[in-house]
Amino acid sequence: MNYPYTLLPDIWQWVLYGLYGAIMLAVLIKAPWRRLLDNEASHVFLGACVGLLLMWLIKADGIPGMDYHYLGATLLTLMVGWRLAMVGMSLVLTAMVYNGMTDWHNFPINALLMGVLPVLVSQAIHYGVQKKLPNNFFVYIFLTAFFGAAIAVASSILTASGLLLASDVHTLHALAWKYLPYTPLMMFPEAFITGMLITLFVVLRPNWVLTFDDERYIRGK
Repeated sequence: MNYPYTLLPDIWQWVLYGLYGAIMLAVLIKAPWRRLLDNEASHVFLGACVGLLLMWLIKADGIPGMDYHYLGATLLTLMVGWRLAMVGMSLVLTAMVYNGMTDWHNFPINALLMGVLPVLVSQAIHYGVQKKLPNNFFVYIFLTAFFGAAIAVASSILTASGLLLASDVHTLHALAWKYLPYTPLMMFPEAFITGMLITLFVVLRPNWVLTFDDERYIRGK
C-alpha cells in the first residue's frame, strides 16, 4: 500500500505523526540493540530488510491510495522480534522514500499501516499460539507463520480501507467493488511466501529465526 497523505484531513496527519513518533520512541528505547552486535544477527537483519525492499518494488496498482505488494511484516517479526521488525519496516519505507517511490509526507501513515500494525498483529498471534496451543513444529509453521501473515496483511488492508471510508475519499461501494474483493488474493500469497520462507529458514538456518526454538518445537517432542 502507498497511502498518500493528501487523502487525509490535516488534523489526522498530525495525529498520525504523533502516534507514530510516540510508538517508535518507545520501540527505539526498548529495542534489543545488543543483539545486532553479533555479526550474523546484524547480517540477517540487514539482509532481511534489503530482501523486503526488493519485494516492495514489485507491486500492482489499485485504486488511488492503494496498491498491492508483498508486505513481509510477519516474516520480519518472526526472524528478528517485533521491536526490531518495526525498526526494519521503517528502514525499508525510508529507502522507498529515498528512491522516490513515495513521499516523506506519506511516511507516518504508511509506516503505521505497513509496519506497526501488521507487526503488532503478528506478535499477538505468535504470543497467543505459543501460550494456548501445543509447542509443535507444524503449529508454528501453519498458524504462527502462514495464518499470522494472512491476518496481518488483512488487518492492514481493512484499516486502510476504513481510513479511506472515514475520510470520504472512497465510498463503501467503490471499496467493496474495486479493492476489498482482492483482499483474499493478497492474503494467500502473503501467507504462502511467509510460510515457505520460514520453513526453509527453520530447516536450513534455524538460528536466523529468533522466535523458533529447536528444543521447544522439535527436540523436546
